[in-house]
Amino acid sequence: MSLERLIDNCKKKHAKAQEELYKRYASSLFSVCLKYASSYADAEDILQDTFIIIFDKVSQYKNQGSFEGWLKRIAINTALQRYRKAGVLNLINEENISEVDVEVEEESVPLDYLLRIIQELPDRYRMVFNLYVLDGYSHKEISDLLEISEGTSKSNLARARKILKNKIEVSQDYTLSQSQNQ
Repeated sequence: MSLERLIDNCKKKHAKAQEELYKRYASSLFSVCLKYASSYADAEDILQDTFIIIFDKVSQYKNQGSFEGWLKRIAINTALQRYRKAGVLNLINEENISEVDVEVEEESVPLDYLLRIIQELPDRYRMVFNLYVLDGYSHKEISDLLEISEGTSKSNLARARKILKNKIEVSQDYTLSQSQNQ
């Protein structure tokens, strides 16, 4: 079934079309949810909430722009809303701190480790890091989404990078010492 027809059938609330839409996009949207969630179970909940919203709001999609991009924005907004309701995004304005460059040799840090340490970041840092670094939002857009100042967005990004840099350095030091002991 073509995407346009699938969307039209979803707008008509056809269960088979909704099931097909879920099958097509659940995996990619789960990846988005996992980036913003603090755990696998939270990501599953966010994904479920995302599809409830998608099926409820699909009639608002006007076949302009990328449908997958529209779905992704819903997933991100659903995750942010979840954390906003929980109060974890009531960020405290922080003083600006200097930018931290994280230089990593790509071969030295496994992707699953990077994803795990990103998930371990405090919620407010993880949200800003993901929005800025992984999803390409500007600090202005982040400040609007999270209802914080641009300076707080920049500060939280710098703190997230610093935490990640420290964890990567510790991991690299540990790996180096293990290889020297063998």
